[in-house]
Amino acid sequence: MKTHDEMVGEWLQDPAFVQEYDGLEQEFALFDELLRARKEAGLTQAEVARRMATQPSVVARLEAGGGRQKHSPSLTTLQKYAEAVGCRLEIKMVRVRP
Repeated sequence: MKTHDEMVGEWLQDPAFVQEYDGLEQEFALFDELLRARKEAGLTQAEVARRMATQPSVVARLEAGGGRQKHSPSLTTLQKYAEAVGCRLEIKMVRVRP
């Protein structure tokens, strides 16, 4: 049986996989940032949910990338999450070099 790292190593040899994976980089960065902020605040998903006046499953889906429905969170939801973990939401445009 192959390890996770071995499987990913094989997948990274496939240009189609690499293109799809790279396309998700920004999305992964957002979810990593959500988790980092919550952990730095020392909060559980349930505590964040209480502060957002929602269910823990909503916070879990948000941190996991939307679950099976694959929908993007609204700015309002991201702002509520940020406030719940003691942060301010900032969005910026970054010029991409050709």
